[in-house]
Amino acid sequence: MKFKNEFWTATSGDLTEKRQKIKIPISTKNPGTGSQIIIDPSIKKQHWISAGAAITDATASLIWKQTSEQRNSLLYELFDPNEGNFSAIRIPIGSCDFGSGEVSEEEYYSYDDIPFGEHDSSLSKFSIGEGKPGAENATKDLKYLVPVVQEILKINPAVKVLASPWSGPAWMKNTGNMKMGGHLRFDEFTGNGSVTKDRFEGVYANYFIKFIEAYKKLGIPIYALTIQNEPSNAAAWPAMIWNIKELAHFGYKYLRPALDNSFPDTQLYFWDGSLNVLNDPLSKFMSIEEAKAFDGFAFHTYDGPYTNLFNATRFNPNWDLAMTERRCMLEESVDDASHIMFGLIGNWLVRQGLSSIYLWNLALDERGLPNIAGSTGRRGVITIDHKTGKVQRNLEYYMLRNFTQDIDAGSVVIGSSNYTQDGYSGGLGSVAFMGPTGSITAHIYNPTDSSLTATVKINSYDTGWQTVNVPAYGTVTLHKSNEKINESSPRKDEKFKLNPRPAALQDDWAPGKGINK
Repeated sequence: MKFKNEFWTATSGDLTEKRQKIKIPISTKNPGTGSQIIIDPSIKKQHWISAGAAITDATASLIWKQTSEQRNSLLYELFDPNEGNFSAIRIPIGSCDFGSGEVSEEEYYSYDDIPFGEHDSSLSKFSIGEGKPGAENATKDLKYLVPVVQEILKINPAVKVLASPWSGPAWMKNTGNMKMGGHLRFDEFTGNGSVTKDRFEGVYANYFIKFIEAYKKLGIPIYALTIQNEPSNAAAWPAMIWNIKELAHFGYKYLRPALDNSFPDTQLYFWDGSLNVLNDPLSKFMSIEEAKAFDGFAFHTYDGPYTNLFNATRFNPNWDLAMTERRCMLEESVDDASHIMFGLIGNWLVRQGLSSIYLWNLALDERGLPNIAGSTGRRGVITIDHKTGKVQRNLEYYMLRNFTQDIDAGSVVIGSSNYTQDGYSGGLGSVAFMGPTGSITAHIYNPTDSSLTATVKINSYDTGWQTVNVPAYGTVTLHKSNEKINESSPRKDEKFKLNPRPAALQDDWAPGKGINK
């Protein structure tokens, strides 16, 4: 079988090549001397869902403050199916550390802020904000977050929105504070009653429902929820602690039934934190009946060992897997950024069952701001100059675009040769996909500091071997189809100087160990 259309690109780790279109390699009968990459459609694995990044208040404020022309250009580049086709975003439910500091009189906000000691069991004071979305006097989510998401969905209504809280309202917590952890007031009653709905757990489940309702009224459907961002992290910004048993019980007993009653199509993902906590199989902490209340397993990749993922996937192999947070630092080295994005996430995790990628902030400025928690030094998928609105694209952008532009909706992961056990050491790595019309996509990753040669063949297809050079710390992508292929190119970076703030509250990555140091 010979495909009518082929599209090949190369991206180097140092970004001297940025998804540069390369000439279709000549097909030969003999493989030559390169590392043999055999794409095998007979091996079918998980379905592929989506890839994108988080729209925090910080990200949304930078995008909304661009001129309308800049904003329109950027959002079309990212989300238009004929361009970048980013297909997923993650939003916070209430405040997180990456806020603009301009949306509320309080440092941090929830959607039901009353003094600790008072109760609002009916959630009568629930509000995601006041004013017209995007107006100068709008508050909370309505000032920046909602109008940006609305514009994204106008461009691509198929974008999936995953939402996660950093903390519940302070009055629902044992500490009376949104920051520094604390936990839900488990087994306490609020209001006039002593049944399930009158427990704090029941009221908090209804808090999620009212959030989904509020966003639905604004034309924003919520595809999926997690119960808590980083449930083991008592951070200096909004945070709430849950152990595994508490998350399982709340999801099974309270939140899933509430969703089934009002929004049964909304997905519910378990965990949403790093893997260092999961040193034992989840079977020690939750029943399979509790696990069935969840549609997937969400996790971050700041801490390993990453093989702890198997403590979840082998407990419930029916879960969809979503990598819901990772970012690089403004001054990350080329090799580390490459190993994290192209290697660990884009290669190893996909080969271990990953179906969705949600990186951290879609955009931050040239200083790693805005941020209201002091967690500086981070960078976004793109960098926006906070004075001019100009845009530069980081390696994370190109990693995501490898997935969003080249992989057809409805694809499944298929077999392919791999020479890196962990994704970021050894030889060439690869992942491959088959689309619903028979298209073939593959990413070949080079985790070394020198160009490597790959020779590629599709098993059972009479296409011969095609030889290509994969740049240092970079990727080569191929897309073969009998349908029209999206061959758009990333837009050009605009010039401005980076001015990174010293990294604070930093979590470094040790690529040799796959853990923080």
